Amino acid sequence: MSGQVEATDVQVAAQVGGRLIELRVREGDRVNAGDVIARLDTADAELALARVRAERAQADAQRRLLVAGTRPEDIRQADAQAATAETDVRAAEAELAAAQADVDRFEALLAADSGSRKQRDDAVTRRDVAKERLQGARDRVRAARENVARLRAGARREDIEAAQARVTAISAQIAAAEKAIADATVSAPTPGVVTETLADAGELLQPRAPLVVITDLVHAWANVYIDEPLVPRIRLGQPATVFTDAGGPGASGTISYISSKAEFTPRNVQTAEDRSKLVYRLKISLDNRKGVFKAGMPVEAEIPFQDAR
Repeated sequence: MSGQVEATDVQVAAQVGGRLIELRVREGDRVNAGDVIARLDTADAELALARVRAERAQADAQRRLLVAGTRPEDIRQADAQAATAETDVRAAEAELAAAQADVDRFEALLAADSGSRKQRDDAVTRRDVAKERLQGARDRVRAARENVARLRAGARREDIEAAQARVTAISAQIAAAEKAIADATVSAPTPGVVTETLADAGELLQPRAPLVVITDLVHAWANVYIDEPLVPRIRLGQPATVFTDAGGPGASGTISYISSKAEFTPRNVQTAEDRSKLVYRLKISLDNRKGVFKAGMPVEAEIPFQDAR
């Protein structure tokens, strides 16, 4: 049975875009999984990483400041301001009491025709001013007490959670920048042979643009075709021997796939007379660690048929 060798082709690409600064492989080179094959410029990503790291440091400092709460010296200063405001209230109350006493005295004198109306009016003005001062002092006391209570209570839980969320968001940006830098180093995902290079050093590449093609020749297989009457006489897993045009003892393989759908024989496999026959495709897995078989190589397969059951 005739057929040809096939192997898995893997297009290797970088997840990120950028300028290709180094391509370490050429066509025909053998690579192992994990070998570095290319590097892209990471200058922009490194600058972005430095910026978001600084932003996270600032956000984390703000979060720790909220968690730590108010400094004791700030609370003592607020207490002193509240005490001063309370002293101002007492002074304003005394001033108002004195002004009210003057108003009462001049009212009495005016009623007895012993005082002037101007003196009474001046006393009323001083009393009204004293009332306004007292009200202002009381407002300052209330504000000072509220400030002390706020400082003692510390930051609200919602403020702390918002600060933590900002730190988390910036940490995600850092992870994205670090991944972009890591993705700029492209490694081989599978062992094989570099069969095609698709980019050159110095090119500006888009994200996921293919760089090279790696062919996994170690796990190559041969596609061969068998006539429909012989299909019941083969089984998955049974051995087969594959020969190249170079001759020799051939290489052992295993039938790993039998097509469930009939097709016409490929034109490059059989004679003109046989090309009209219905056949089934077989996949014979090969041990190609020595690299004997190449993709597209024509081969012949010998399969020991079993009794049909």
